[in-house]
Amino acid sequence: MKLTPGKLAGMKAVSDERGVIAAAAMDQRGSLKKSLAKEKGSDVDDHALVEFKELVTEVLTRHASAILLDPEYGLPATKKRNGKGLLLAYEKTGYDAAEAGRMPDLLDHWSVRRLKHEGADCIKVLLYYTPFEKKEINDVKHAFIERIGDECRAHDIAFFLEFVGYDAHGGDEKSIEYAKKKPAITKGAMAEFTKDQYGVDVLKVEVPIQMEYVEGTKACKGVSAYTRAEALAHFRDAAEASTKPFIYLSAGVSNPVFIETLELAAESGAKFNGVLCGRATWKDGIPVYAKQGAKAFEKWLEGEGVKNINNVNRALKAATPWHERFDM
Repeated sequence: MKLTPGKLAGMKAVSDERGVIAAAAMDQRGSLKKSLAKEKGSDVDDHALVEFKELVTEVLTRHASAILLDPEYGLPATKKRNGKGLLLAYEKTGYDAAEAGRMPDLLDHWSVRRLKHEGADCIKVLLYYTPFEKKEINDVKHAFIERIGDECRAHDIAFFLEFVGYDAHGGDEKSIEYAKKKPAITKGAMAEFTKDQYGVDVLKVEVPIQMEYVEGTKACKGVSAYTRAEALAHFRDAAEASTKPFIYLSAGVSNPVFIETLELAAESGAKFNGVLCGRATWKDGIPVYAKQGAKAFEKWLEGEGVKNINNVNRALKAATPWHERFDM
């Protein structure tokens, strides 16, 4: 595979000197607003989201290769990224729970052209996906990603596709039953979207296991869905399904759990190419911002936030440069 000049420039812009993507994620919108309101005990306005994103960006990009932001509340933060790379989200936050299949949608007032004009080095889209969904639902999702891939090709900008699995039959994604299905869901999604028809340059993926159900890990709560050896095999199987670079997302777990997860990935030998890590670095600061304000949160970020992201950076020593997957 060979990258076009614009895509290559974007990939380099969001990577460290080794060619590993060590990016911070701060594109949460609806979930962040709810979390802040819950901790504050009252509604929060849009200014709070803008300020929160600015503070996270300003502090954490000193220790990251790039930042993922959204164009709804995150544009002011793009000016505070310490010269690091920029990914911008293109999708609407969340999904319509009243509609079957967790269907995707794009932001009404944005296009790849407009996001690139705002300084995006790469475009990110989130898709809820399981290969076990009804064929007619997945066909809509496949066409949706093909259109975005073509739009990114037309503007010669790298396309990062993030997919989050779910139970097509409505089961609880935190249950042991779902944990047993997750390896096949993750591997199936990676095998599908690595196909050239989608124009995806980097897959942003969940790890193929649920850490709290891996026997013998610190994260395990007593009940297990897989032995350690089985978990390692699931990492390898999912990795082998992709011909494209892929990076792991933290999926809302705590910093210690995410570090242990990356250590397990490294032990498995999976050739992952970095992370886009959000809540595992800054989510414990939400109550600080909500109850004590911006100054206290900035101080927390400079202490605990920096410690968290440096923990991730140390774990990334096991990551593989993405350019090994391309003809450079």
